[in-house]
Amino acid sequence: MGVRAGIVVTGTEVLTGRVIDRNGPWLAEELRRLGVDVGAVVVVGDRPADLVDALRFLAGEDLVVTTGGLGPTADDLTAEVVGEVQGRPSAVDPALEREIAAIVERLMARRGWRADPEATAAGVRKQALVPDGATVLAPVGTAPGLVVPPAEGRGGPVVLVLPGPPSELQGMWPAALAAAPVQHALAGREELRQETLRLWGTLESQLAATLRQAEFPGLEVTTCLRDGELEIVTRYGADAQPEYDRLVAAVTQAHGETLFSTGPTVDEVVASAFADRGLTVATAESCTSGLLVARLTERAGSSAWVLGGVASYANSAKEALVGVPPELLAAHGAVSPQVAGALAGGARSRFGADVGVGITGIAGPGGGTAEKPVGTVHLCAIGPDSEELPRSVVLPGSRSAVRQRSVSLAMQMLRQLLVGGPPA
Repeated sequence: MGVRAGIVVTGTEVLTGRVIDRNGPWLAEELRRLGVDVGAVVVVGDRPADLVDALRFLAGEDLVVTTGGLGPTADDLTAEVVGEVQGRPSAVDPALEREIAAIVERLMARRGWRADPEATAAGVRKQALVPDGATVLAPVGTAPGLVVPPAEGRGGPVVLVLPGPPSELQGMWPAALAAAPVQHALAGREELRQETLRLWGTLESQLAATLRQAEFPGLEVTTCLRDGELEIVTRYGADAQPEYDRLVAAVTQAHGETLFSTGPTVDEVVASAFADRGLTVATAESCTSGLLVARLTERAGSSAWVLGGVASYANSAKEALVGVPPELLAAHGAVSPQVAGALAGGARSRFGADVGVGITGIAGPGGGTAEKPVGTVHLCAIGPDSEELPRSVVLPGSRSAVRQRSVSLAMQMLRQLLVGGPPA
C-alpha cells in the first residue's frame, strides 16, 4: 500500500496484562479505514530505552502513533522521549500550562479532591512539556496530544502522540487527523478493503487445501479458528477486487455448506434475525451462569428481543426458578440432555418468550466422572414452533474456555434455529 504506519502502546500495566490493550486494535482499524497499512503494533513498558527502541524499529514507516505516557507522574515519559528521538528538545509551553492547570482545578473541585499545590503544579508543568516545533492537540482529559515531525534535515516518520485512556484517545482522533503534518504523512494513502468470511464446521487444514489449489495475487488472507468458528479475513487494494471475488467463489464452491456469513458476526446475524422476525428469547444457564444472556444483551437495542435469563446454578434454583421437575434431576442428573431441555422449556415458559435456551455442564476443573468427564455440556434451544435443537458435547480447555465455548455453540444454535445454515 502507499502509506504505512506503526503503533506503539506504552505502559507496564498493558505489557504485563493487568490492563487489556484497547488502543492498538482500535487505531489499527481506524488507520485501515483510511487506507493506511499498519505494519506493527508494539507494546512497551514505562522504560525510556524500550520506547526509544520501539520508535527506531518503526523509523521506516510514514506515521507512528504512540498511546499513553502523557500523565503527570514520573513514569509518563512519552512526550519527552519522542522529542529526543525526533531531534526536538522539549520545553514548557506557558499557555498550555495555564490551560492544563485550569482543567485540573475544575476536575479537583468537581470531585472534591485536595492535593499538595506544589505537587499539582509540578504535574501540570510536566504535561505542558512540548517538543520544539510540535503541534499541540487540545486535551480531552488533562493530557494534550502532540504531532511531532522529525527535525529539519532529519529523516523519519511523523510521530503522533496520543493519551492512553481510550475515551481521551478516541475523542482526540479527529483533531489528530486534521493536523497538517499528519495530513501530509497520509497524502499517498490508497483504499484498503477488508472483508470477512465465516464458516462453522470447516477445519483450517481443509481450508488450506482449498486455497493451495489456486493463487490469489494482491490478497492478504489470514485465517483464525476460534471456538469452532473459522474466520477468513482478507485485506486488499481496490484493484484486487476481482481476485477477492474469485476467492469467495472458491470458498463457496468447496465449503458452501459451512459458510454462514460473508461479513456479519454470528452475534449480528442472531440479533438481526430476532429483530426482523419480531421474536423474543430467554435463557436458563447452569455452568455458564448468565454468560449467554450477557452476550445477547451486549448489543444496543437487545431489550426489544431479550426478555431475560436465569443463572440456575443450584438444583434448587433449577426447580424453583425454571420449573425443572425434581424427579427429572433425580433420574438423569443435573448435567444431562433431559435437564438442558427442561431448562430451555422452563425459560421459554416462565418469561413468555418465543425461544428458550438451556445450558448445563461440567466446566471443571473438578466434578467430572468417567461417564461425564470435565467439559461435558448439554444444550438445548426451543424455537417458536416448539421445535427442539439439542446438542451434547465434550469441550476441551480450562474452566473459562469450556464456558466460553459453550456460549459460542449456543449462539450458533440460535443462528441455525432462526436462519438456518450449517448445523451447530
